Amino acid sequence: MQSKDGRLRAMVISAIMAAMGLVLPIAFHAVGLGSKFLPMLLPLLLNGFLVPLPWAVATGALVPLLSAVTTGMPPLFPPVAFSMSLECAVLSGTAAAIYRGRPSRLWYALITAILLGRATSLGATWLLAQLLHLPATIVTAAALVQGLPGVLLQLAVVPVVVRQTLRRRGLLFNHDSQS
Repeated sequence: MQSKDGRLRAMVISAIMAAMGLVLPIAFHAVGLGSKFLPMLLPLLLNGFLVPLPWAVATGALVPLLSAVTTGMPPLFPPVAFSMSLECAVLSGTAAAIYRGRPSRLWYALITAILLGRATSLGATWLLAQLLHLPATIVTAAALVQGLPGVLLQLAVVPVVVRQTLRRRGLLFNHDSQS
C-alpha cells in the first residue's frame, strides 16, 4: 500500500510529465521534428522511472488521448492516438515494473521498455495499415526508421535525468516511497 505522501508525490510527478508530454510535441512539431524524435514518449518514459506502475501506465495511456482531444495531435482518425496510447502505456509501465527505484536496473529497464514500446507501436502500425488497406510492410518499416532518432534521444536523455533525480534526494524524488 502506498502512503499518502507517496500518492501525492506520484500524482505531482505524473502531472508534470503529462504536461511535458503535451507541450514537447507542440514545440518539436513547430520546427518539423515531431515524429522523428518522439517527443511525447520522452517524458512518459521518464515518468515510468519516477512513479509506481499504476501511475506510469495511467499517465502513459491518457496523455496521447488528451493530446489528441486538445491539440489534434496525434490524430484520432486514422486512430494513431489509440495506438500511441497503448505504446506509451507499455513503454512507461515496463520501465516502472522493471526499475522500481533500483539504479542497477536502469539500463535493463530502459532498453526493455524501449523495445517493448516500439514493438507495440510497430504491431499497431501493422494492424492499422492492414485495416486501412495500406502496404503494411512498407508503412511499418517507415515507422521503424522514422522513430530511430527518438530512440537515440531516449537512450541519451533518460539515464542522465534519472541519475540526477537520484542524486537530488529531495522530497519529490525520494524513491523510498515507490512500490
